[in-house]
Amino acid sequence: MHAIAIENPGSDYRLVLREAEIPQPGARQVLIKVAAAGLNRADLLQARGKYPPPAGASAILGMEVAGVITAVGEDCTLFKVGDAVCALLPGGGYAEYAVADVRCTLPVPAGVTLVQAASLPEAYFTVWTNLFDTGRLQSGEIVLIHGGSSGIGTAAIQLCAAFGCTVLTTASGPEKVARCLQLGAAHAIDYSKDDFVEAVQRFTNGHGADVILDMVGADYISRNFEAAAIKGRIVNIAFQKGAVAEVDFAPMLQKRLTLAATTLRGRSIAEKGLIRDAVQEQVWPHLAAGGIQPVIDATFPLAEAGAAHARMREGSHIGKIVLTV
Repeated sequence: MHAIAIENPGSDYRLVLREAEIPQPGARQVLIKVAAAGLNRADLLQARGKYPPPAGASAILGMEVAGVITAVGEDCTLFKVGDAVCALLPGGGYAEYAVADVRCTLPVPAGVTLVQAASLPEAYFTVWTNLFDTGRLQSGEIVLIHGGSSGIGTAAIQLCAAFGCTVLTTASGPEKVARCLQLGAAHAIDYSKDDFVEAVQRFTNGHGADVILDMVGADYISRNFEAAAIKGRIVNIAFQKGAVAEVDFAPMLQKRLTLAATTLRGRSIAEKGLIRDAVQEQVWPHLAAGGIQPVIDATFPLAEAGAAHARMREGSHIGKIVLTV
């Protein structure tokens, strides 16, 4: 099969098309003929040698795919050959075929194309487990989502709005701000010119955000404390500006805040399976009904994975970038 290989891992890495062996499904696994694979910032980190795949996972990039099942392993009762599915992977998505555990695999929602479906698993697994599990977000609460125009952000805005939350978000520039509002944000803050702490406090009449989802880190850590409500919950899923910061933790005591940091890729299959079940029950009906729409910024053929990575690095994308196979 064709698959993407990393040449010269590091800051000047190159992605090239190579031949690779078709993987074979083991127990409770399915083999998917990949139609599309979603890009994630973790892919860029892995290509730079800064985010190795978990032990036993494929070294091929790609943590989410959509396609059609062509073979099933032992003890696979949830799916059959010919089913259209999307799946969360520990690796192996940038290829013509990929193996997925059935506990991380979902049927493609009605009315959703395979290209759109490839954009769903990583985003909605991440949003659900961090905002609704770890962050304990409830209907009627105020949530601040940093990076609202990202793949995670566009998913989080729509899902939180669908669950009756007041959604605030940050983005850079008028085009991204406008798109966040279209997706359901009650207020979108252009962080390139406005102080998000001041904007959040002003919009909420001093209440602050009950839950904050942050992938920025660095100085945002202490600024999130200022933007949070009493008993607010802050969840970090990445540190794009840096994981080292000088932080005054006094506001955590004063406001009785909770600060959590989580990753998804290294979790056990059992834990991912619980997230999958919740996503299928709580999110998939909204997608099938059209209340939540996959947001695709651009698609690139598999052979042009390098150009797709360049698009993500450049940072002007809104929503997900997808490779088509």
